[in-house]
Amino acid sequence: MAELGNGKKQASPEEVHPRKAFGWAAKDKSGVLSPFAFSRRNTGADDVTIKILYCGICHSDLHTAKNEWSNAIYPMVPGHEIVGVVTEVGQNVQNFKVGEKVGVGCIVNSCLSCQNCNRDYENYCPRIILTYNSLDVDGTMTYGGYSNMVVVNQHFVIRFPENLPLDKGAPLLCAGITVYSPLKEHGLDVPGKHLGVVGLGGLGHVAVKFGKAFGMKVTVISTSLKKEKEAIERLGADAFLVSSNAEQMQAAMGTMDGIINTVSADHSIAPLAFLLKTHGKMIMVGAPEKPLQLPIFSLILGGKTLAGSCIGGIKATQEMIDFAAKNNITADIELIPISYLNEAMERLTKADVRYRFVIDIGNSLTEA
Repeated sequence: MAELGNGKKQASPEEVHPRKAFGWAAKDKSGVLSPFAFSRRNTGADDVTIKILYCGICHSDLHTAKNEWSNAIYPMVPGHEIVGVVTEVGQNVQNFKVGEKVGVGCIVNSCLSCQNCNRDYENYCPRIILTYNSLDVDGTMTYGGYSNMVVVNQHFVIRFPENLPLDKGAPLLCAGITVYSPLKEHGLDVPGKHLGVVGLGGLGHVAVKFGKAFGMKVTVISTSLKKEKEAIERLGADAFLVSSNAEQMQAAMGTMDGIINTVSADHSIAPLAFLLKTHGKMIMVGAPEKPLQLPIFSLILGGKTLAGSCIGGIKATQEMIDFAAKNNITADIELIPISYLNEAMERLTKADVRYRFVIDIGNSLTEA
């Protein structure tokens, strides 16, 4: 236990809860992760306990571990693309059984009573509790999926269909719902409509797959030609635009019903807005570190909409997973042992991954 200034003892992460757990944590803003012993609560009446088998690495894990959003609480166990197997359920749990395959995304609790929660928008609840780097209802820290097990309220557990691979399905719990939810909310799931996808990374490559599964025409918009072959031949996009090619951009003006913008780097919004048809919509799901400039006439001329979206609610997440299983949609991944975690984070800073790292927790995480 740590000594507090008032002479009282503060429980260490290993002692806060009765159940021992183990993972990898960032200890400071360097973002370097190392083995970390902590604890989880016992299975409550409404809880599901999960043995973690795989966890995806989201770009937000990197931002948060390095305190780039100025909200980090250390030590921090990242990870909100969690899949595994149920090992125990509470007495009130009816929908999950021991041995079933399940997932946990970005949210592990909310008030469940506000207007947003009542409309299945737990992701916009003012009292949302995130899977890691968040204070739980009992005042203790939440720790994420770079660990061996997790205990979660049943409302926030996602059932995985048998035909959806756990490793390739894990990133859908963040990347998948981040693009699926706004496409559905904004009517960009209609066959024959034209969707632009800005950026072909962890989010963008999944957006292409969902767009095609909806029956849409999909155009990838990127800064260089180097991803064109992959976008069209492997991911199934219909067209490819180089945003720095003025001639291509001019030819595509006013052709798109909607754009989903996945880019987290600084970039210009106006040229993209001019690609939209009258009353077209651009939804921002990337999170650039610095504010973007918005020339307002690019929206006024044509009555266009610029919107934002943050992941999705639990109902939408289950719907997305079921849709993905039905349409054979998975993330393109590089499976790594947890010992490679810091190297993977370093590569992620350089966008050197096609398209999502997934940690093989079940076969590589040990306390030794």
